[in-house]
Amino acid sequence: MLSSERLLAFAAMSFLLIVIPGPSVLFVIGRALAQGRRAALTTVVGNTVGACVLVVAVALGVGSVVERSVLVFTALKLVGAAYLVHLGVRAWRKRGSSQTSVTGDGSARGGGLRTLWEGFAVGVANPKTMVFFAAVLPQFVDRAQGHVVVQMLLLGAVFNLIAVACDSVWGLAAATGRDWFARSPRRLSLVGGLGWLTMIGLGITVAATGRKD
Repeated sequence: MLSSERLLAFAAMSFLLIVIPGPSVLFVIGRALAQGRRAALTTVVGNTVGACVLVVAVALGVGSVVERSVLVFTALKLVGAAYLVHLGVRAWRKRGSSQTSVTGDGSARGGGLRTLWEGFAVGVANPKTMVFFAAVLPQFVDRAQGHVVVQMLLLGAVFNLIAVACDSVWGLAAATGRDWFARSPRRLSLVGGLGWLTMIGLGITVAATGRKD
């Protein structure tokens, strides 16, 4: 199986990738600003489930298809980008109800499963994670030891544990700032607007960046 040196090296590389805000982190922050703590943490869970699907896909060989095919990669990237813009536009349309939807703990009522699904959709279509799993993760597998699929799943679990911890910190920090803004209807409206702007801007960024080969 994997040596401790390989695991530590992969964990370090994963941390460096995760700690730099990408699509999933920015989406979590946008959700925290727009809807509060509970929505942010639910989004983190959804993102993680989406990343787990990517890990399984890579372990089963699907990831190599995405990594080699510009068409497939671009299609997935554009679908993810369009979905982010859609969520941002929807949040903008509902911006007037921001202050009335906040509960005592700073969370938004209802929509837990929908929030989970939206987090999943962003996580599974995240080009940053997709490329990392397809191009980097296999390099840490010790094929001489066998059980290649198990090794990939183990590495993916390490990545996702780090991602859950880091993304949760980002979400809680953003939600804490939102709680302060929530004391003033005007400030809450401002931070809610920042949330939907973040999602729309993120969608445009995802569509405009990535591999160009």
